[in-house]
Amino acid sequence: MAELLERWSPAVGEAIARNAWPARIARDGTVHVNTADSVWAFELGQRATEIAAKLDVPRLRFAPGPLPEPGAEDGPPKPVQPSPVDETRADAIASAIEDPSLRETVKRAVELGLARGRDDTLI
Repeated sequence: MAELLERWSPAVGEAIARNAWPARIARDGTVHVNTADSVWAFELGQRATEIAAKLDVPRLRFAPGPLPEPGAEDGPPKPVQPSPVDETRADAIASAIEDPSLRETVKRAVELGLARGRDDTLI
């Protein structure tokens, strides 16, 4: 299945890959593909033989079903990096804490919280 998923987007193109994604492979080798809706299932069903040949699989079946979240196949999100302004604000917030180890831990947590708050991709 992993090999099929790697070949899927290049074989079908980005538009189809956003609206259809392989869900499972049956015992007889048929690849069952979830689609965004019944219209996509119908349209891709008309091209099943052509797509199956590109993927080198015996048969494809298309039906509406859940798709992966956009960007899910891109891997884990990039770590958030605090800006100098975030660091200054965090330092001011944590400065009242007497224990140096605890102060540094709180400062780092506040920095990341401030950075995450301005990162639109995580909202």
